[in-house]
Amino acid sequence: MKFAFLTISLIFSLQTSFAQKEFERNYDESKVPNFDIPDPLTSFDGQIIKTAEDWSQKRRPELLSFFEENVYGKMPSTIDDLSFKIVEEGDNAINNKATRKQVKITIRKNNQSLSYTVLIYLPKDKSNAPIFLSTNFRGNHTINADPNIILTDAWVPNTKELGITDHKAKESSRGTRTNRWPVEKIIDGGFGLATVYYGEVDPDKDDFSDGLHALFYAEDQQNPKPNEWGSITAWAFALSKTLDYFETDPAINANKTIVFGHSRLGKTSLWAGATDERFAGVISNDSGCGGAALSKRKFGETIAIISNSFPHWFSDSFNQYIENESALPVDQHQLLALIAPRPLYVASAQEDEWADPKGEFLSAHYASTVYNLYGIDGINTNKMPKVNQPIQNTVAYHIRTGKHDVTDFDWENYIKWAKKYIK
Repeated sequence: MKFAFLTISLIFSLQTSFAQKEFERNYDESKVPNFDIPDPLTSFDGQIIKTAEDWSQKRRPELLSFFEENVYGKMPSTIDDLSFKIVEEGDNAINNKATRKQVKITIRKNNQSLSYTVLIYLPKDKSNAPIFLSTNFRGNHTINADPNIILTDAWVPNTKELGITDHKAKESSRGTRTNRWPVEKIIDGGFGLATVYYGEVDPDKDDFSDGLHALFYAEDQQNPKPNEWGSITAWAFALSKTLDYFETDPAINANKTIVFGHSRLGKTSLWAGATDERFAGVISNDSGCGGAALSKRKFGETIAIISNSFPHWFSDSFNQYIENESALPVDQHQLLALIAPRPLYVASAQEDEWADPKGEFLSAHYASTVYNLYGIDGINTNKMPKVNQPIQNTVAYHIRTGKHDVTDFDWENYIKWAKKYIK
């Protein structure tokens, strides 16, 4: 079965017609449309997938190709050069429990370059440590009050509570997101933490001239083509290049890198884990539409709403499914299935209806049939667990009390799970 792309003119027409439309936001389960769950174990040409070998050789490649061509856009296959430079390091970080390293990663293509900085904390008492890797929302300096963290000079979204009004990071925003990043707890758990400010890779705005994409344009090109990569793919690309660095650093166990993300960056972690099988595990925190949640449920944020509000996140070819989810031959559980047989954790929040917790749970449940091919326990019940009572198998899930955020409860369970399942 082949899927034709929309023409450029039709995609533009869709973007224009939907741009001014107000889309309904549904929080009523009785209004969820009837739909069929696309079977992860039936190929597009109708072949039943019965073995892990059939999955890896036939079904997985065609699903990955579909998501590349119709949802997120394909990553570029080659770059001209990749270099790493340690720009700062210290031995007495996090109450003398950790080392700190800041590494400048530079990507070169077509006589242009883009650099971003990865902040790395590693436990002092453990060599070759496993590590959580994530992008962050407002700059590396926001995750901890450590005065040695380099203040980003990249574009930053204006954020009233952080005092940012001119798209420039401020000293006053240092350490303002520590609630989401319990670095000491992670270090005490025996893990490292590495993070990249996503705005240094591609600023989170509908403008493809000032980030990673511009390095790869053909002559006179100003935007990605309809099936080329959006911002989520650019952020995921940077995570993969950061993993390239980890493979050169003997202090880091690159083979035990767990990619983590919250909200839109949870969408990013899932796509990074799907496209780069070197990641040992994947965590999605409140990732919602275009992440873990089933699109066909049309609950909370939908393809129409997300594509209208953030058109730069996905490839333009995704617009063909605006208010047309029934035409999708796939759904997000098949994205999760692309991570099999590696460990996967999907997490939701009780008050975060926008991200559709039930849709996130069901997605993890339906992806589990692929894990079962490998003789691995997934989530084999379609009944959601009680709040604050995680299911922890190779495929894990929890819904906690609270809102759209990352909490200590989340991290405590991620650490517990990673200790058991990241081999």
